Amino acid sequence: MKVPSKNTSGKGTKRRMDEEGLEMLGQRIREVRKQKNMSQEDLADVSGLALSQIGRMERGEINATLSSVFSISRGLEIEVSTLFTFKLKKIN
Repeated sequence: MKVPSKNTSGKGTKRRMDEEGLEMLGQRIREVRKQKNMSQEDLADVSGLALSQIGRMERGEINATLSSVFSISRGLEIEVSTLFTFKLKKIN
């Protein structure tokens, strides 16, 4: 039986924190999209991104590129900073 090695680098904690940030960004995208009475399909059309990509971003399943975030902010007709109005927890 293989014993998993103990992670002492803190990368596991950082990864969880990154996942939290991606989920928070996705929630924010969904929130703004709904405030503008847009469907995911509407946002995909105006942003030029694939519908599946919009869904995965909103669920925090993928690491959105800056280019994708820019496309979404243009599609939603908002400042990019509007999508980042959340605070991440500090990594200990």
